[in-house]
Amino acid sequence: MSEAVKEKVILAYSGGLDTTMIIPWLKENYDYDVVCCCIDVGQGEELSGLEERAKLSGAEKLYILDVVDEFCDDYVTPYVQSGSVYENKYMLGTAIARPLIAKKLVEIARKENATAICHGATGKGNDQIRFELGIRALAPDLKIIAPWRIWDVASRQEEIEYCEAHGIHLPFSADNSYSRDRNLWHISHEGLELEDPSLAPNFDHLLVLSVPPEKAPDEAVTLSLTFEKGKAVALNGKPMKLSDIVRKLNELGGQHGIGIVDIVENRVVGMKSRGVYETPGGTILMEAHQQLEELILDKDTYEAKKEIGAKYADVIYSGKWFSPLREALQAFIESTQQYVTGEVKLKLYKGNIIKQGTTSPYSLYDDSLASFTTGDLYDHHDASGFITLYGLSTKVRAMKLNGKN
Repeated sequence: MSEAVKEKVILAYSGGLDTTMIIPWLKENYDYDVVCCCIDVGQGEELSGLEERAKLSGAEKLYILDVVDEFCDDYVTPYVQSGSVYENKYMLGTAIARPLIAKKLVEIARKENATAICHGATGKGNDQIRFELGIRALAPDLKIIAPWRIWDVASRQEEIEYCEAHGIHLPFSADNSYSRDRNLWHISHEGLELEDPSLAPNFDHLLVLSVPPEKAPDEAVTLSLTFEKGKAVALNGKPMKLSDIVRKLNELGGQHGIGIVDIVENRVVGMKSRGVYETPGGTILMEAHQQLEELILDKDTYEAKKEIGAKYADVIYSGKWFSPLREALQAFIESTQQYVTGEVKLKLYKGNIIKQGTTSPYSLYDDSLASFTTGDLYDHHDASGFITLYGLSTKVRAMKLNGKN
């Protein structure tokens, strides 16, 4: 009689210590074949050696899916168009990639006829929410396994000892690194001295994409970005796909100390956490898009878009990408981008992004209106009647308070 076929679990695999330990843990605690799935959203050299590591740890198979262009076109683009920043600092580098990763995990689960998906997000963080809301929105029938909410492992040292006890010897130490998440858009850092908000970050030890502004070159660099309908399509006049634009901006921005933020943020689960984020290319791209919009959008739309953008950021941060609300917010944002076309010139200098001029065929800036001289469209005398009516309620209130009718 042939042996019964085991059920399969899809493991969201990064190759780090946590997800490497999860492979033998799953095999020890569940009767599953483990299929690892690494979603490449621009992690770079972090992907080297993954296949050998996964197989040595007991995985049946490893998928590595390159989705960098899909990430940029379908997730980064609408995010840039929104102009939104969570709690005024965080450019959602981790949060914006999670729904795409969840989507691909579900696709592999369907391909492999798996019955479960496992992730290595901790029970204290936001990612458990983002992964699981995404999976449930796309595949509510699949079981979700979250080891950090089940096992009693308390430290990196215990993880290392567990792996060694199962014959897995890995190049990890208990104290050699921060907890990091990297993709094409950013890299985040948590842990070590960052867990004490009274301490300054050790930038010399911490930074990966950037240098501190004080160590940036003494000479500035000038660049230009071209947008069509809110999407960046060219850098320095050269047409490029968005992923290549972000790569080059990461290089330039990193060299000049752009986009380093140190923030204590409010997690979805209710606690505060501190992290340092490097988003050099994203910061430049967002600033250029913002400068173009301020030239093109009318006042009412511009103000409404800021409010919608703040909600959009909160929805993404909270893991609700696959929701009617996110779709509705994005529909508004996309409607504002029809005329966001033009060129933005910027100077990068020691952590600063300095405006160098913006042009657009749809600019609402009118020389004759903005000039101090009187033009055909504006007569200074017209302001008298406008101010009288605009300030009428202020005048009436003052009269009432002074007892005058």
